[in-house]
Amino acid sequence: MPPFRMRNLLSRVKRRSNKNRSKFLKNQTCIPITKQLPSLLQHEEDEDCDEGFRIKSSTPSHTHGVQPLGNLYLNPGSINSRDTGLGNLHSLTDELVLDMLGFLDATSLGVLATVSKSLYVFTNHEPLWRNLVLENLLDGFRYNGSWKSTYVAACYPSFDISISALHGFKVRDFYSDYLFQSWLCANLEMKPEWLERDNVVRKRGISVEEFVLNFEEPNKPVLLEGCIDNWDALRNWDRDYLVQLCGDVKFAVGPVEMKLEEYFGYSDQVREERPLYLFDPKFAEKVPNLGSEYEVPVYFQEDLFGVLGNERPDYRWIIIGPAGSGSSFHVDPNSTSAWNAVIKGSKKWVLFPPDVIPPGVHPSPDGAEVASPVSIIEWFMNFYGATKSWKKKPIECICKAGEVIFVPNGWWHLVINLEESIAITQNYVSRRNLLNVLDFLKRPNASTLVSGTRDRVNLYDKFKNAIDASFPGAIDELTQKEEERKIQHRKLSFWDSVTDANMGAFKFSF
Repeated sequence: MPPFRMRNLLSRVKRRSNKNRSKFLKNQTCIPITKQLPSLLQHEEDEDCDEGFRIKSSTPSHTHGVQPLGNLYLNPGSINSRDTGLGNLHSLTDELVLDMLGFLDATSLGVLATVSKSLYVFTNHEPLWRNLVLENLLDGFRYNGSWKSTYVAACYPSFDISISALHGFKVRDFYSDYLFQSWLCANLEMKPEWLERDNVVRKRGISVEEFVLNFEEPNKPVLLEGCIDNWDALRNWDRDYLVQLCGDVKFAVGPVEMKLEEYFGYSDQVREERPLYLFDPKFAEKVPNLGSEYEVPVYFQEDLFGVLGNERPDYRWIIIGPAGSGSSFHVDPNSTSAWNAVIKGSKKWVLFPPDVIPPGVHPSPDGAEVASPVSIIEWFMNFYGATKSWKKKPIECICKAGEVIFVPNGWWHLVINLEESIAITQNYVSRRNLLNVLDFLKRPNASTLVSGTRDRVNLYDKFKNAIDASFPGAIDELTQKEEERKIQHRKLSFWDSVTDANMGAFKFSF
């Protein structure tokens, strides 16, 4: 079989610099990391060190013996084999070395692995082989314990993948914060302090009018309890049922399509920094029974994008993923609001209002791209602690099976599965955020911002014309009300500026 070429998928991921990525590890040089690593990492109950982290049970040491750079300073007689094996390339950052290797095909990586111990470690970095699999096995794959084994088994079936060389050997005195933290993020447990804050408003049995008045109009999140108790999905959707129901139907898992049985086989075995997420917008079309076993909660049934019929952007997804999978910080597409209902498992949510950019997240000026940490765990490790002192603290909660969270438009949010989870989510447009969506769709760079549709350029005109035809005068009426609200807000802001609400005294403000 001829070798495959691949695009440099690694360069698509907006990573922070190697220096910043290893911030945590440089603060941990007091901790010797050896092949006994899991028992030597600081435990949560050690109150003298709030930087302690706990490794998941039965975690093996790094496949190739990679250690954090701080350990080199504790072994003054050691020479970093990372540098000696790279030769003249040793001055490059690990990130750059891996980006360069990302241009190589599988055969070239295999040959380069024989040049030195250092290159052996780099060329066996699992994300390189993951990219090869996702680039070339678009019709699905059966995960085989590691990404390299998966690729070799699929592309070279005559090769004996049981030989020990394929599973790797330890390299002595190899120190790299970048490679080590990739392993560390894949094997860390969530710290209790990352989960204990729960400051979301919870409501059960409220009316639609109360939801609109107190949450949708002021654009505030809320966790709703009991509103999906009648779903068949809540009773039926476990692994066995879904695998039998869906059969050979394939669902979107990142850039590939996989059967549910294949995906569950992957999620049972894998332990990596960014597990693949099953996130399919066409699930109800592929398996109509999936669409019939849930219904939109009463609070979200007005969805004005529906006037576009089959031309509406993607708006609903089934989401399945193992513990550790999830979505890093983002704002939902097309300025829509959203609801997310957990059917099995549980999810940790962290949300920031539109005017507060989460720490460690750097959106481009036009909003088309967002630079953020490589993984969700890395964000918790390096940035979550900073929010403790913020005046505008994030809204946080754990959403469990049977609960629904409302995500207002424009809010930044991060979600991580605390266990294997199944959920349904939908984005929608109501009268409360219609003007926001229209403004978003007519931005000068809308063609780069709009998502979920093939016709990004004309979506604004199509949507506005369809609204005018279906609801004559609605846009003008909403625009007038918005102008009146802004005038009223300006009046309130003036009196707020001259009245000290705390002291009850008059004050000048110029």
